Amino acid sequence: MEIVLSTADITTVPADAIVNAAHHALRGGGGVDGAIHRAGGPEILRELVERYPNGTPTGTAVWTTAGALPATYVIHVVGPNYTAGQRDPALLESCYRDALRIADELGVATMTLPAVSAGIYGWPAQSAADIAVQTLLGTRAKVSRATFCLVEPRLYKAFRNATAAGQ
Repeated sequence: MEIVLSTADITTVPADAIVNAAHHALRGGGGVDGAIHRAGGPEILRELVERYPNGTPTGTAVWTTAGALPATYVIHVVGPNYTAGQRDPALLESCYRDALRIADELGVATMTLPAVSAGIYGWPAQSAADIAVQTLLGTRAKVSRATFCLVEPRLYKAFRNATAAGQ
C-alpha cells in the first residue's frame, strides 16, 4: 500500500472512500466529522440514522454513501477519546483495521483519511501517526493508496516521521 501525505482539505481529494473520524453516535459534529457532513450533504446523516440508529462502538467502523463528496463511500470510524481516558492503542488500531476491512468489502482501491483521534480527542500526534501508519502497512488489504489529509503542521510532521520509519 502506498501512503501519501497531503495538506489538502479531506473533503476535496477524490478517492473511492473518505474515512471520517466520527463520534460513536454517528450524528455529525465538529472537526473532520462536521466538514464531511457539510460537504457531503444531508443524505449522509439520513443514511446514518436509518442504518445505524444506535451508533457504533469505539474502535469500529461503518459506511455510507458519500453524497456530494468526491468519493463513492464514507467509512465512519470511531476513534478513542484520549482526553476522556480511552488510551488503549488497540482501539485506535481497530479503527484503521475495520476501515480497511470495509474498504475491501466495498472494493475500494483509494482512500483519504484524517489523523483519527489526534484532534479534539487529544491522542498525542506522534503516537497517533505511528499507530495509523503501522496498522495500514501491517494489515493485508486491497487498498492500493491511502492519502492522509493533514491540515495541521504538527500532524503532517508526525505522519512524515511515521512514514519515514515505516517504509
